Amino acid sequence: MVKSAEEIWLDALDSREKGIFDEAIRLAKEVVEIDGKNTEAWMAIAMWSLPPPTKGKPVQPSLQQSAKSMSALKKVILYEPENLEAWIIGGRILLDHLGMLEDALQWWEECRVQFPKNVTPVLEQIAILVRLGLYEECAERLAELHDEGMEEPTSQQKMRMQGVKGMVDRAAKMEKDEIFKPQDPNHPRWEVIERMRKVKPLSSTFWLVAFIAPVVFIFGSVAMTFLGGTIFGFILVFLLILAAFGILTRLSMGLLQSRNRHALDVDRAIDYETSSGKLCIPDSIRGSVVYNSMLKNRSPAVTERLEIIIDSGEKINSKYQPNLPNW
Repeated sequence: MVKSAEEIWLDALDSREKGIFDEAIRLAKEVVEIDGKNTEAWMAIAMWSLPPPTKGKPVQPSLQQSAKSMSALKKVILYEPENLEAWIIGGRILLDHLGMLEDALQWWEECRVQFPKNVTPVLEQIAILVRLGLYEECAERLAELHDEGMEEPTSQQKMRMQGVKGMVDRAAKMEKDEIFKPQDPNHPRWEVIERMRKVKPLSSTFWLVAFIAPVVFIFGSVAMTFLGGTIFGFILVFLLILAAFGILTRLSMGLLQSRNRHALDVDRAIDYETSSGKLCIPDSIRGSVVYNSMLKNRSPAVTERLEIIIDSGEKINSKYQPNLPNW
């Protein structure tokens, strides 16, 4: 007796419940072969193609897993464009696991068509534009966040908005005199990167421990000497220390970015390579200390894809410009 799509789907859910993912995916694919518009099954294929959740550190998907999931997600939004979860997951895969920044920009632009009043697609586009060094476009998108027609952001979205605005401000200040364009082999920043190719970037944790904490400790010691004789004075000193730590941390992040600018430039160059599918990083820098440090922050899927691009050996055109949506 031939099973119906509904019966096969129940078998797929049962296999998923038992942790038999390969069987669950196979059955879900049978469902969409019978009913190609079954978005529930397509969504399941997208999610089950990725590594299952773990209690510890999450397992990152491979290039093949990311591509399979992305393919299924495109089917979901084709037949159910109002599925915001599918848009969000797809945007994350395109950016974090495939390194396809141009495609991610277009993906979020198509999402905006379905959710014109939602701030999430705009925020995601701004974050991508910052990575590409396109600050004028960032300013335009930031202005859109305050349009009258936009929905009131949730508390989580408000935090994301503040984070994105801070990211734009810090990056724009760091590059106010010279925006790095990695596609230009004669850009002066390449000389700086070449000189500092053996220098690792400082982590924010090391920066806080090595530079901010000692200053705050000295400030706290002095304040305790003059104000710490009473319970009120002790509380006041504690509050002053907290305030000093917060203020110094915010003020010093610009200094940390300036110190790490050569590494951030390499990071942008990697983004340009994975986004365009062509090479721009000189051989003398590829494989260097700073290059390897930044590559460690990338997902295995991005690293796999970058290896394919490197093997192709095709160089980027010096006049290349990121392909932006029709704004």
